[in-house]
Amino acid sequence: MGPAVGLLPSLPPPLFLPPPPGAMSAAGRAREPEAEMPATEKDLADDAPWKRIQQNTFTRWCNEHLKCVQKRVGNLQTDLGDGLRLIALLEVLSQKKLGRRYNARPTFRQMQLENVSVALDFLERENIKLVSTDSKAIVDGNLKLILAWCGSLSCTSPTLTPLPPL
Repeated sequence: MGPAVGLLPSLPPPLFLPPPPGAMSAAGRAREPEAEMPATEKDLADDAPWKRIQQNTFTRWCNEHLKCVQKRVGNLQTDLGDGLRLIALLEVLSQKKLGRRYNARPTFRQMQLENVSVALDFLERENIKLVSTDSKAIVDGNLKLILAWCGSLSCTSPTLTPLPPL
């Protein structure tokens, strides 16, 4: 006798179901609901509120000290990278000259690294400890390390003055 007509063997359920309409991004990847983002990822995101608050606070702090030498920081992440405003800030805070020559027009990356190294060497000579801060991080604009650096510097600065009200 042959097989029964109309009886098909049962198939296992599919392993992958396509996403519902509208659930795909323009790049063809499934979108992640933002509400399900873990808390640690939210804290590390580029637009985390604490980063914006600290960046604004330390930018104002730097500008308050730099105004006496007619310099200004517009973007903390990029403006300290050439080392010139960094050196000026340290000279204002310490009321000393750094004592080492630096590049007044740092056009190349190596010149920027040297300028930032001059500033960090000065801090080391003044016995101000900054953990995990190197010239490459500042030149590359690593915002978390720059914020940590500014926080450490603002706490150890002997000439720290309060910020004016907004």
